[in-house]
Amino acid sequence: MDELFHVSERKSTIGTELRAGLTTFLAMAYIIAVNPAVLSGAGIDAGALACATCLGAGIMTICMGIFANRPLACASGLGINAMIAGIATTMCGGDWHVAMSVIFLEGIVILLLVLCGLREAIMDAIPVVLRHAISVGLGLFIAMIGLCDAGIITAGAGTLVGLGDIASPTFIVGIISIVVTVALASRNVPGSLLIGIIVAVIAGIPLGVTHAPEGLIAPLDFSTFGAPFASTADGNMAIVKVLTDPMLLVVAFSLLMSDFFDTMGTAMAVAKQGEFLTEDGNVEDIRPILVVDSVAAAAGGFMGVSSITTFVESTSGAADGGRTGLTSVTTGVLFILAAFFSPIVTIVSSAATCGALVYVGYLMMSEASEIDWSDVSQGFPAFMIVAGVPFTYSISAGIGLGFIAYVIVALFKGEASKIQAAHVDRSPCLPRLLLCSVTAKLPKQNTKARSRIERLRAFLLKPGTARTRDVLPPKFWTFCPPNGTTAGYILQICWA
Repeated sequence: MDELFHVSERKSTIGTELRAGLTTFLAMAYIIAVNPAVLSGAGIDAGALACATCLGAGIMTICMGIFANRPLACASGLGINAMIAGIATTMCGGDWHVAMSVIFLEGIVILLLVLCGLREAIMDAIPVVLRHAISVGLGLFIAMIGLCDAGIITAGAGTLVGLGDIASPTFIVGIISIVVTVALASRNVPGSLLIGIIVAVIAGIPLGVTHAPEGLIAPLDFSTFGAPFASTADGNMAIVKVLTDPMLLVVAFSLLMSDFFDTMGTAMAVAKQGEFLTEDGNVEDIRPILVVDSVAAAAGGFMGVSSITTFVESTSGAADGGRTGLTSVTTGVLFILAAFFSPIVTIVSSAATCGALVYVGYLMMSEASEIDWSDVSQGFPAFMIVAGVPFTYSISAGIGLGFIAYVIVALFKGEASKIQAAHVDRSPCLPRLLLCSVTAKLPKQNTKARSRIERLRAFLLKPGTARTRDVLPPKFWTFCPPNGTTAGYILQICWA
C-alpha cells in the first residue's frame, strides 16, 4: 500500500490517509440525498438516482486515487445538476435521457481538449497572481457553503444576505461544528475536522437535526445507466438528438466552460492544502487529474447522474492530512458502500460538516498574503476573483470576472505584453499514438527504423520541449492532421 501510493515519500501515514478519506466522504455525503432531490424533478426515479450517485462518485474517485494519486474526490456537481433538471423539462421535451446526453457529449469533448494539451495549456497561461486569488476565492466560497448549509448565513429581509435564526437547531449544530473543529485544530489534535463532524452529528440528535435512518439497506437500481443510448420518442438515440440540435450543442458548450474552470479552481485549492502546488502556482502532475475529471463528466452522463466533477470539499480531507490517492480510494470505497447503506449515510446533515468547510476556508485565506495589493494591475483582478467566486456563488463566474479585469487593467496601463497566450502543444495525439503502434509492428530485425522512431517519440514526449514548426522537420507537419497521418508517412519523417 505504501509503495503503491508513495505514502511515506509524501510524509504521511496509512492511518492518516484513511482518516482523511473518511473526512472527505462525510463532507461530501450530502450529495447522496441532494442529487436525487434535484434531478428527480426531471422525472428520474429517486431511488435509482441515489444508487447511481453513489456508484458514480465511488468509481471515479477510486480512479482519481489510482491514476492521479492525489487526495481528490469526485461526485455529481451541484449547479450543473439543477441546470440539467431545467433543460430536461424545457429544451429536451421532458426526456431526461437527452439532457444526460448533453453531459455525455460535454465530457467527451473536454477529454479531447485534455489529450490535445489545450486544457493544461490554458491553466499554465494563468498569471501567478490570479492563481493565488483563485485559492483565496475558493476558500471564501467553501466557507460560505458551510455557513449557508448550517443556516448561519441566510437570505436577509430586504438584504441579499443576513444572519440566520440563532435559535434554529440547524444554526446551533453549525456553531457546535465550528467551535469543536477550531478548538481541536488549535490544539493540533489529529483528525480535528472528522471529530468535529462526528460531534455535530451526535449533537444534532436531541435537536432534531440528525434524523433516524429510514431503514438500513437500499436496493441497487441501475435503470439510469446508458442514458445517452436510450431511445427517444422519435425512435432515435438520445445522443443523436443532441448532435443534431444546435441549441443543445450550445448548452453542451456552456456546460463545458463551467466544468473547465470549476475543476481548475478546485484542483488548485486542493493542491494548496495537499502540498502539491508548486511555488509558481502550478498543480504538480495535473494531466492525469484532468483526464480522470473529464472521463468522470462523461461517466456522469452515461450513468444518468449529471456531470461528475472534482469536489471542492476534497480540501477537507487534504487539510486533515491527506496527501495521496489512498485518501481518494478510501472515499471512493465508502461511496460504493453507501450505495447499499444510503439511508444510514444520509443522517449526516450538511450543518454537521459546516465546521470542516469553514476551517478549510480559513486555511486557504493565507494565499492572500502572496498578492501585491498595492499594484492595481495585480490587486484589482485578484480582488474580482476573491469577491466574485463567493458573491456569484459560482467558481467559473468568479474566475471569469478576474480574467476579464486582468486584461482590461493591463490594456489601460499599456502593459498588453503581460497578457499571456496559452501555448498549445502542437504535436497532435494521433502521431504519438501511431508512433507507438508502428514501433510495435516493425520487425525486430529492422533496428535502424525502430531506433529512429523511438528517438522521435522520445522527443515528442519529453516534458517541456518546445514542439513548434521551427523545431520539428517540415515533413512532420506535412503529414499531421488534418492532412492525415499514416504509418507509412511516419516512417518517412524519421530522420537520421
